[in-house]
Amino acid sequence: MRPSGPHSGSQARSPIAISKLLLPREIEVARARQHPAVLIPASALTLGGLLLAGILSATVLHGIPADVLWVAWLVLLLRLVWKVLDWSVWYFVVTSARLLRTSGFLTRRVNFLALDKIVDMSFERSFPGRLLGYGAFVVETAGKDQALRNVDFIPYPEQLYLLICGMLFPSSAEDMEDSGPSDYGEDSDGGRPGSPDPDDDPYGTAATVADPR
Repeated sequence: MRPSGPHSGSQARSPIAISKLLLPREIEVARARQHPAVLIPASALTLGGLLLAGILSATVLHGIPADVLWVAWLVLLLRLVWKVLDWSVWYFVVTSARLLRTSGFLTRRVNFLALDKIVDMSFERSFPGRLLGYGAFVVETAGKDQALRNVDFIPYPEQLYLLICGMLFPSSAEDMEDSGPSDYGEDSDGGRPGSPDPDDDPYGTAATVADPR
């Protein structure tokens, strides 16, 4: 997740569906697509169904039973395609004023939460999440009902967590910047250690970050 200046063009590369959701003075600070690990269960089920259908059709089942089995596998394949389409339009967006989550391929769903309403925020990483590089955000507000509480399968959760905390507590973030690159832990290109480069991310899960100031 490499920080970029206001002239980096990250706003111009924003998907149209997201750009239309931003207010005139609202700035997109970061954007992340859900980690492709969310597709693993459906992919594994489809692959397992294919192997099972192939083995049973070649050894035990013939005729109509085999045809029914392949139809069942086709349903699994269509389910996987549908989940991929849903994944392609899922975004978690951090702006200068709020957190946004967009989802839904046919029926678009947009949930948002104003930054000034957040009273607590944490992220969780399961063992598979630590292996594959994703986590989950848990956001708490003063009210009981909120549109955005759990955000699952977020790539690079530590970087996004620190970014959002810096926006919630700007004085602490400024103190960290004033301490110098050696204390802040920046790398040679101005990003944080281990910050992923979106250009090297084949799945499009790397967060795109712009300077909100």
